[in-house]
Amino acid sequence: MRTIARAVPPRPVLITAVALTTAAGSLLLQPRTADAAPRPVPHRGATPDPRPAIREGSAPDRHAALAPAAAARRTLAAIVPRTDPRLGYPRRQVLSPDPTNPADTSLKLGLTPYHALAPRLNSLQRLGDRVSVEVAGVSAGGHRLYLVTVTAPETARQATAQERMRDLIENAPATAAKSPEIRTGYKIPVLFDNNIHGDEREGTDASLGLISRLATSNDTQTKDLLAHSRLYFDLTANPDGRIAGTRANANGFDLNRDLITASQPETRTIRRIMIDKQPAVLLDLHGYVNGTLIEPTTPPHGENYEYDLFLKNTYANALGMETAVNDLGYTPGSDGVSPAQIPFRDQREGWDDWPPVFTPQYAAFQGAVAAHTVEIPLQVNNSAYDTLPAAELHRRAAVNVAVAGAAMRATLNFARSHRSSLIADQIEMFRRGAAGAEQVPVSARTVPGVPGIGPEDVYTTEFPRAYTIAAGAAGARLVAHLIANDVRVLRAANGPYVVDMHQPERGLANALLADGRDISDKVTAMYDISAWSLGRLWGATVGTIPSGPLPGTRLQPLHAVSAPSPVARVAPHGDLRLRLTDPAEFAALNTLLRQGIPVRRAADGSALVPEPETETTRAKVTEAATAYDVAFEPTTPATSATPLHPVRVAAAVTAGELFALREMGFDVTPVSTDVLNAGFAWSKADVLFVSTELEYGGLTPTARDSLRTFLSAGHGLVGRGVTGAAFASAAGLLTATPVEGSEEANGVVRVVNSGPVTAGAPVYGFVYAPVWFTGLGPGVRVEQSYATGNPLLAGHWRTRADGTGGPADAAGRPSVVSGPRAVLFGTEPLFRDHPKGELPQVGRALFTMAHTSDGTRARAHASSGSVEESR
Repeated sequence: MRTIARAVPPRPVLITAVALTTAAGSLLLQPRTADAAPRPVPHRGATPDPRPAIREGSAPDRHAALAPAAAARRTLAAIVPRTDPRLGYPRRQVLSPDPTNPADTSLKLGLTPYHALAPRLNSLQRLGDRVSVEVAGVSAGGHRLYLVTVTAPETARQATAQERMRDLIENAPATAAKSPEIRTGYKIPVLFDNNIHGDEREGTDASLGLISRLATSNDTQTKDLLAHSRLYFDLTANPDGRIAGTRANANGFDLNRDLITASQPETRTIRRIMIDKQPAVLLDLHGYVNGTLIEPTTPPHGENYEYDLFLKNTYANALGMETAVNDLGYTPGSDGVSPAQIPFRDQREGWDDWPPVFTPQYAAFQGAVAAHTVEIPLQVNNSAYDTLPAAELHRRAAVNVAVAGAAMRATLNFARSHRSSLIADQIEMFRRGAAGAEQVPVSARTVPGVPGIGPEDVYTTEFPRAYTIAAGAAGARLVAHLIANDVRVLRAANGPYVVDMHQPERGLANALLADGRDISDKVTAMYDISAWSLGRLWGATVGTIPSGPLPGTRLQPLHAVSAPSPVARVAPHGDLRLRLTDPAEFAALNTLLRQGIPVRRAADGSALVPEPETETTRAKVTEAATAYDVAFEPTTPATSATPLHPVRVAAAVTAGELFALREMGFDVTPVSTDVLNAGFAWSKADVLFVSTELEYGGLTPTARDSLRTFLSAGHGLVGRGVTGAAFASAAGLLTATPVEGSEEANGVVRVVNSGPVTAGAPVYGFVYAPVWFTGLGPGVRVEQSYATGNPLLAGHWRTRADGTGGPADAAGRPSVVSGPRAVLFGTEPLFRDHPKGELPQVGRALFTMAHTSDGTRARAHASSGSVEESR
């Protein structure tokens, strides 16, 4: 609990409750209705609000995990295009029209449907020489992602000069700080990101209006702004959701939780824009919180940021946006709109910037020294969309467009008036990284002009001198991801990869590779995930060099064009072994099985391919090795091994789990209670995976009979969490009692692997509302346990008010268990497709539970013994 007293703001800041409601686990931010009475926000020294902090769980809405396989295939193959930065402006591109779609959900709100964007953008380009439109990428659903640039015209030579200055700022910041050319001639980049949540649409329409005004206005301020700025508009970051009226994209992903993993083409596009354009200022338009919520945030603050630079500028711009929004004249009584709020100033906790999964927080690592989420006020999605009259929806949407427009115009005024200091602070951010300088803790002295800074706002870290990453499949994947995020990686011949922490993006490098921190004692609850370490969760071997010289000699930089050394190889003779400890290895295995290549499973869980007898077979193995960058190693012939066959999965899972299964190459059919009751054809499946949206008690007698027939034929179950465990128990497949820890807990945990399903898995796992198992029945084996002592390595995991559900209760308890007919996970091995090193556990479990018709698996399991729960 916070005890530092803060001054109450000069005027009472009145907003309504930001209420938490869930629909199958998804977060809906509910503003008050127009006639509800507002209430004061608890300021930073006030008594804590007894309601829970804003949360979002891991489960999506009911339709998110029904994503078509085509969307996953498109996503896994997507490449983000790049434009030559030396091209001048304007860059005209005539866009072909999209078919008119009367089902576009934007139409009901009086907002611009997606199919109207291309014609509108063509018209805007024709207004003069200030507007350029590029197709920056393609969404999971196959829709174009538009990047609009507004700036004064540039010749190719001038554009080349801008790129040279941008490169100096990032890669030679000490030189850039002294450059007269940058001081007078560099155009400050400002990025507006719109509609990343598909059913929060108004930022797009506000941007269209602003672009139109900027294209034609000839007043002195506009000319000066465009002469000294490049304004970028990611017009709709989530066209799939805009059309369908969903928060998520076509794969069911909340894109504003995906910036670190970048599993989706939309987030990879945002990442590429940030790296290429290097915005100093970013605005991410969202909804709906009444009054308008304008970051900076409450604690805890990300410990890897140069937070003094970030807070100074973000708070100053927030004040300007607050004034602009309030000056629109909307009132609670007449319009249902409350005054704007700034969480850092007006709230104690519940809206933090700790994880870099959000767009503004990720932008802070790519050069943004002022970055904001702006939550516009009046709800028009979810229940409001379904129940309010069209006229009221139109009114609310128009108010929201006006509020978003006011925030954007204020940001442009801020960028114009503070251009020099913003560029200087961006240079300083990169300089600190390159020089290995210490962070500057925030205080009233270091961040003058920001009231109420206290010790609870100070979050810093000690950066190591370097990280090392061992070679191999997991290491190569991690290194490729670092390079894609513009993190510099070095390597000597045949040595480990080296991440020198004296580099511009040291904050991002540390955020990706460090363990993180246990912040359970800092705040009551977190807004989203509290730990995400790629070093622990991606299966790579990562070490630190605290100080001293870098290892090896003649370290050479790797680049996006050179990438890490490929892993792909196929032994020239003999039987071949595929380890199956990496998701790419499962994708290669499933590809071979679908092509009819004989593969067997060894006792250690690896896959064995008999020596290819024909050139065609060897060519297919080689093709799989190259496509997935995996190694088929030489091995001795196995005396006994189980034949493997293609696995078809019937899955009642979250969107992230569905995508992760497809990433590993499994043929997946989404199911639910309703789908099974409607008459599911079990001939399409070999195994059932349950984590959500499937209840045994909700099945009709006919559906239960069909399920029993499927299971009695030797097919098994893989379950996750309390839902999967309850289904296994009700179906009589495995006896184990799931115990759920604090539902708000999440983070990286220490685990002990002890069974074939978890063979080769990392000794760390990820949890969100962690589960452990007690009361294990006969024949139930412990595959994995939470470590003894405190299993939490990093994250946020408190006990409940009654003293239960904490990490001490989980310590030493089983986290993954198996029996002859089921495998149950209490961890989150597929969470948002993020913990790559844990995905293979699920792959092994699916193969184990699918191949049961001949009884081989059941006999193998029984002969290996079991460990019964004794606590």
